[in-house]
Amino acid sequence: MPPDKTVDLSGRQLRRLPAHVCSFRELAKLYLSDNRLSSLPPELAQLQNLQILALDFNDFKALPQAVCTLQQLCILYLGNNKLCGLPAELSRLQSLRTLWIEANCLGRLPDVVCELAVLRTLHAGSNGLRGLPGRLQRLRELRTIWLSGNLLTDFPAVLLHMPFLEVIDVDRNSIRHFPSLAHLSGLKLVIYDHNPCRNAPRVAKGVRRVGRWAEETPEPDPRKARRYALTQEDSQEGEAPVLPSLLLSPGS
Repeated sequence: MPPDKTVDLSGRQLRRLPAHVCSFRELAKLYLSDNRLSSLPPELAQLQNLQILALDFNDFKALPQAVCTLQQLCILYLGNNKLCGLPAELSRLQSLRTLWIEANCLGRLPDVVCELAVLRTLHAGSNGLRGLPGRLQRLRELRTIWLSGNLLTDFPAVLLHMPFLEVIDVDRNSIRHFPSLAHLSGLKLVIYDHNPCRNAPRVAKGVRRVGRWAEETPEPDPRKARRYALTQEDSQEGEAPVLPSLLLSPGS
């Protein structure tokens, strides 16, 4: 048993988990990132003291059932695999506070995520998400949600009913209009850059915005926002052009 209760086998090009690892019953942290794993042995269930499990950057097409038995698990890294869904048995992980599922093949957020009652951080970027389920608002402990690089065309309505959220990241989507977020009393940061939006989301005083027309760049007069949007769409470089002085004239 390692004295620090940690085993790190990341980047070893492993195709299977060495059997002796499952004999370390007191293991707290197991890092298997950046290998070639597509399955895990049932014996993994013996690691009932495991708190952190990193399976990111592997070849998993389905989450091994043994993972769903690790009821002390607090942090689970599943990013950069080939997952198209998550098993209903994941709901057994009622200690899970952080879930990374970015860069998989998820066309929708798995319903089971809404059953993880103490989840605080959800990384679900770089999938194929077009929306979020209404049941997500059940997650009263959720504070941070990362949705960058999905297929959102509208700001997810369910997030408007989650005043406890502190960080919302919808960078690199296809959102054209943002509703007001000023009523989200817990919000500290909203990242909305790289969207074809024609307005910046309104936020309460003290909330940081990252995106076009944020604190560093004035938002143009709404009457001229359409003209600006069309200018951007015609840009050959695909980058947001510098706001012309006409748009920034306070009296124009």
